[in-house]
Amino acid sequence: MPAQTRPVVLVLGGRSEIGVALACRLAASGRAGTVVLAARRAGELAAEEAAVRSAGAEVVSVEFDADDLAAQPGVLDAVEAAHGLPDTVVLAFGVLGDQARAESDAAHAAAVVHTDYVAQVAVLTEVAARMRARGSGEIVVFSSVAGVRVRRANYVYGSAKAGLDGFASGLADALHGSGVHLTLVRPGFVIGRMTADSGLDPAPLSSTPGQVADATADALAAGRDVVWVPGALRVLFTALRLLPRWAWRRLPR
Repeated sequence: MPAQTRPVVLVLGGRSEIGVALACRLAASGRAGTVVLAARRAGELAAEEAAVRSAGAEVVSVEFDADDLAAQPGVLDAVEAAHGLPDTVVLAFGVLGDQARAESDAAHAAAVVHTDYVAQVAVLTEVAARMRARGSGEIVVFSSVAGVRVRRANYVYGSAKAGLDGFASGLADALHGSGVHLTLVRPGFVIGRMTADSGLDPAPLSSTPGQVADATADALAAGRDVVWVPGALRVLFTALRLLPRWAWRRLPR
């Protein structure tokens, strides 16, 4: 294994606007010397590579299909062989899915949950085990306020995020004292390519990928366990948890 001289950041979901923006923040602050962008069609990440490179880091792209659980360890092995075990691993992949379709198409519903929960659990378990064995590392998991209390309007996506949020919270507790730290990020509606492609209108207290990346980078620097983006959502959802179910089911996305 090559000796690490500069921090290595692995972004699983290298096409993600939030993931790339966070990599840029980490590069600019010196927390990323080499960034590995892992995504399907890795040869088409020229724009993402240029953004990270301009922020001051070396960057490479590797092929990664999050849904191929059997291939996940091999991707991590290849990254580790070339660059060493990453100092920071960012889970930035995921899908919104089509709620209306998922309500009658079981395969689509299962596909959303597989990507947004099952695939994340698998790779988180693998990454955490490797970092725990070394005794150090940082993991970033992007949950969502959609999983804090699942709404009728997007319950398939929300249920997957609820599962991920619970798993990541438990994993963070299990890693306590191991030298490995997990930061759980709970954004609200993010105005970006994924929501635009789905035709969704911005919700109240929306944020941009850059704002989510800024808040996450600040949380990593401060060693925080959980970050809400924007922070006002934490107070809002404390109240919304108490909303009667008949009123809750009428809420929009």
